[in-house]
Amino acid sequence: MRPADRLFQIIQILRRSTQPVTAARIAEELEVSRRTVYRDISVLIGQRVPIVGEAGYGFLLDADYGMPPLMLTPDEIEAVVLGAQWVAGRGDPTLARAARDLSSKVMMVVPETLRPFIVEPSVGTPPPRVQPFEPIDPAVLRQAIRDGRKLHLRYRSAEGQETERKVWPVILGYGEASRVIVAWCELRNDFRYFLTARVVSGTVLAEANGLRQGELHKRWMAWRAAGG
Repeated sequence: MRPADRLFQIIQILRRSTQPVTAARIAEELEVSRRTVYRDISVLIGQRVPIVGEAGYGFLLDADYGMPPLMLTPDEIEAVVLGAQWVAGRGDPTLARAARDLSSKVMMVVPETLRPFIVEPSVGTPPPRVQPFEPIDPAVLRQAIRDGRKLHLRYRSAEGQETERKVWPVILGYGEASRVIVAWCELRNDFRYFLTARVVSGTVLAEANGLRQGELHKRWMAWRAAGG
């Protein structure tokens, strides 16, 4: 790995962590010595990259640091291509179009030598399955999640029983053959999973959940970590 690439990778490792990262951990990921990591950290600090920390404690990158655009590696390009392929074949029409646009934009910004990784990638996804009809437009549902709006659902269980639910949607999950709404259910006073294929009808309400941005997602993550 070239020194310049290694410096970039160190910044990437630090960017994805909110806790101090030790030189040993960085060295293990990059397959270099800790001495090399310490030297590279010194170089980055000398270039005014806002890294704080010390040996034995770990290093942390200032959250406000804005790294200038850097060239993607072949592996990063194929990761983008693979993700875009999957979404284009399995996402709702709005997301599928966005995935195709993303691939086109990546094609425009990478140099000629890297374009074969987009046109003829070494990765691929299987043919998509036909998604069942859904009474709520996924694009509308995603916007409701962003806006913190509640939903009114008429939901059919696996046994065929229908119930009325008022829920606070957290995330719309995309599976291979189905989609699922993760939401706080007022009826059950707990988080629940609702298959969109079993939603008989659904309406986005004007009523907001009243939580600050990101709070509901944090609560769901804590619930899931606790074994929910």
